Amino acid sequence: MSFEWPWQYNFPPFYTLQPNVSTQRRQLAAWCSLVLSYLRYHKLYTIDVLEAQESPLFNNKKIQRKFPIEAIQVVLEELRKKGNLEWIDKNKTRCLIMWRRPEEWGKLVYQWVSKNGLTNSVFTFYELSNGDDTEGEGLRKFGMSPTTHTDFYRCAVKTILSECITTWFGNSSIQDRRKLHSCGRSSDHRTNRPPLH
Repeated sequence: MSFEWPWQYNFPPFYTLQPNVSTQRRQLAAWCSLVLSYLRYHKLYTIDVLEAQESPLFNNKKIQRKFPIEAIQVVLEELRKKGNLEWIDKNKTRCLIMWRRPEEWGKLVYQWVSKNGLTNSVFTFYELSNGDDTEGEGLRKFGMSPTTHTDFYRCAVKTILSECITTWFGNSSIQDRRKLHSCGRSSDHRTNRPPLH
């Protein structure tokens, strides 16, 4: 079974960003959907912007149309706004595409853990994706890349900490808040990370 292209793929105007705002909005939504579907089908996670224009995703040789680099960047920025993309480098030449956002992966993992009676168990991401108990299931079934494992873990920890701190912070005194802020600056210094504001 091969990838099934949407009807727009063979429609020449699809390869030119449309000037009308509402038309362009629908066009970008169609491109975003196509990019996510294509990468998901082929289990791809990264796009090199300079090479993208030559891939079948953005280059339809049948109708001899190629999506311009500038338009590809607009689509990628749209995916970033939706939470499906993170730039790998500062020059924005390579990006990680998450055809499922970390929150969606979290729900899938939680459902799988619950279904298999593994709640309140401790296991690693390696066990989740490659363990004996996950044959034909788990993250292997969902096609989660090692990079996405890391992003998922980071997102999960950030969410848990944010909720805990928000709950605690809301019930704390001004003195407690100053201590928390001081503690945060101290940990930023120790880990050589830029401070959170």
